Amino acid sequence: MRRLQFLAAAAAAIFLLALPLMATAQPKLRPDYYAGVCPNLESIVRGAVRQSVALSPLAAPATLRLFFHDCAVRGCDASVMLIDPAGGDEWRSPDGVMLKPEGFSTVMSAKAAVDSDPQCRNMVSCADILALAARDSVFLSGGPDYEVELGRFDGRVSSGGSVVVPHGTFDLDQLNAFFSGLGLSQTDMIALSGTCQRARVHI
Repeated sequence: MRRLQFLAAAAAAIFLLALPLMATAQPKLRPDYYAGVCPNLESIVRGAVRQSVALSPLAAPATLRLFFHDCAVRGCDASVMLIDPAGGDEWRSPDGVMLKPEGFSTVMSAKAAVDSDPQCRNMVSCADILALAARDSVFLSGGPDYEVELGRFDGRVSSGGSVVVPHGTFDLDQLNAFFSGLGLSQTDMIALSGTCQRARVHI
């Protein structure tokens, strides 16, 4: 029961995080954004995430943590997925804490599954696929299912210099200030930090 409550709190926090950061830079988001061009989008993504979760226990927490980092740094635009050949990627955080490959592979597998559908190919943003994959990771881990509003644009810039995320040297006041700046409470911080911590360790 405690695990389900924890996942529910993490899901609520990530949902709240996504809303304010996307509101100013995107068109109006809506659940049926792709209804006319990719009507099976959600079932395709969930099927791909289910396969990833079955392959690795790290897939779900790593995907949630990936979504958090994406939203917290440049807004929920999937810029965290971009790869800089010179090694200056946004996801290579300054303190050397690397995001787990299971999160990236989960999202890439979901994108490949979406693009393999002729009706959906090149119609769905990676940002929306990442948002759906994070939701499905929570649900498939025993957490709540919730509606995801869609219509995000993909970012084109990924810079390690733009990464400002909490790390091991932050005290409680610094952590509270960081999450408060994202519109999240201390309860949200605890839920997200605890859930995403699973992606840093081997289970």
